[in-house]
Amino acid sequence: MGARGRLEKVGKGDPGVGDVTVLKESAWVLTLFWVACGAVVGWLVTLLAEWLVTLSWAPLRGPAELLTSVPEPWLTIGSVAVGAAVGLVVGFIAVHESLSVCVSDGRVVLGVRDSSQEFGRDEIALAVRDGKQLVLLGPDGMEVAREECHLSWTRLADAFAAHGFRWADEDPHREEFRRWVPGMPGLPVGADALLRARAAAREKDEGAADARELRGELLGLGVVVRDEKERQYWRVPPRS
Repeated sequence: MGARGRLEKVGKGDPGVGDVTVLKESAWVLTLFWVACGAVVGWLVTLLAEWLVTLSWAPLRGPAELLTSVPEPWLTIGSVAVGAAVGLVVGFIAVHESLSVCVSDGRVVLGVRDSSQEFGRDEIALAVRDGKQLVLLGPDGMEVAREECHLSWTRLADAFAAHGFRWADEDPHREEFRRWVPGMPGLPVGADALLRARAAAREKDEGAADARELRGELLGLGVVVRDEKERQYWRVPPRS
């Protein structure tokens, strides 16, 4: 339970689907967590401002003096309220970006950002934890999905196993990935240009959607991509 997610057994839905296990983060707990964090930060800002004005010279001394000119208790109340409001916005964004996983005997549905992806049992050979990401691998070794995940990994593993899916705590293909550098050999035609574009997209604040789309185009060329900090790594599964 809580911000790490909750596990639910849902009764039969569509014919042939059977029981469905749903794992998702609690929206209200996640939102309250960020509201509380924002309120604490707002309170700490008042303490920092009061400390800065005691120094003969300090960065942001002017804004600190302006802030501390507000009489108490309104200074603390206002700072905490503003911090909580910012936390509320962050909480709504976190809920929107959070991943939900629905597993049944016949399929897996991943939901994120008001959209969902559905995969049949025959499309999934292995469900994998790769760092903070959930990865679904197909029978040919290609990735069919890779999503940022903050759910309980133990509960995820139990959910997949309960419905007969194979689970791994580490990507079995991890050693096959090679670090990408522009112009390196071994990539299919057009993949290097897509990786260049994706590297540029990842450097932008609003480039997440572009990077996600380019990942899909690379998969279409038979190239699997994983990120590690600012670096891109790639592999090409052998063709059967």
